[in-house]
Amino acid sequence: MKSFLNNFNFKNKKVFLIGGNGLIGSKIFMSLNQLGAKITIFDISNKNLKKFKNYNFVDFDLTDENILDLKFKTYLKKNCPDILINCSYPKTTNWSKNNFSEIKYNDYKKNIDLHLNSYAWIAKLTANEMKRKKIKGNIVFLSSIYGLVGQNLNVYKNTKLKENMSYAIIKGGINTLTKSMSSYYGNYGIRVNALCAGGVSDNQPKSFIKNYNNLVPLKRLASPQEIANSTVFLCSDAASYITGSLLLVDGGWTSI
Repeated sequence: MKSFLNNFNFKNKKVFLIGGNGLIGSKIFMSLNQLGAKITIFDISNKNLKKFKNYNFVDFDLTDENILDLKFKTYLKKNCPDILINCSYPKTTNWSKNNFSEIKYNDYKKNIDLHLNSYAWIAKLTANEMKRKKIKGNIVFLSSIYGLVGQNLNVYKNTKLKENMSYAIIKGGINTLTKSMSSYYGNYGIRVNALCAGGVSDNQPKSFIKNYNNLVPLKRLASPQEIANSTVFLCSDAASYITGSLLLVDGGWTSI
C-alpha cells in the first residue's frame, strides 16, 4: 500500500513556476523545493531566492508578447513540465487608479492583457504540450475570492485604498478559464484548478487590517505561507481527483 506521505513527494517532478520571486510565489518555491521538485522560475527577478542554488531561472517579462509566446514555446518544447503554477501579478503603473471612478479605457485594456490574457495563453500552450507528450499534467492558477464575490467596500474605510474594477474581471476570468480548461483537458488526464485566496498579509495600512479582521470569521489576514500550503496540496497526488475546483482559502470570508 502506498504511504500517504508519498502523495507529497515531488522528487523528479518538473515544475514551471510563473512569478516565483513574488510574495506568494517565493513561498511556493521554498515549499516545493523542500519536497524535491525540479523547479524553473519564470520572473523578471530572482532576488528573493538568491540563497538557493538548485533551481533554474528564466528572465521572463510578461509585458513582452514575443517572450510570452515564442520564448515560452521554446522552453516548453525543450522541457515540458509536470506541473505549471501561475502566481504572477503583472500590472500597469496606474494600477491604483483602476477603480470605477478613475479608470481609463487604455489602462483597463492593458491590465486585462497583461494579467488575464497571459494566464490564459501560458496555460493553453502548456496544456497542449502536455497533451502532445502524453503527460498527466497539473495546472494551478492563483486567483481570488473577488473573482467570485463583489469587493466589500467596508475594508477600504479610512484608508487610501479603493476597489479595483480590473482585478475583479481578471480573477473572474481566471476562474471561468479553470472550469473550461478542466472540462477539455480532463480527457487527457490533465488537471486544472485555481486557488481563490482571501486577503493576504502584505504590510497593508493598520486601518485596512482592522477593517478586514472585523469582517472575516477567523479575524485575520492569511499569511503568504498559508496560500503556498494550499497550492502545494493542489499540485500533489493527494488532490489527484480534483479538477475544475476553485479552492477557497479565505478564512471564511465567502461563508457569510
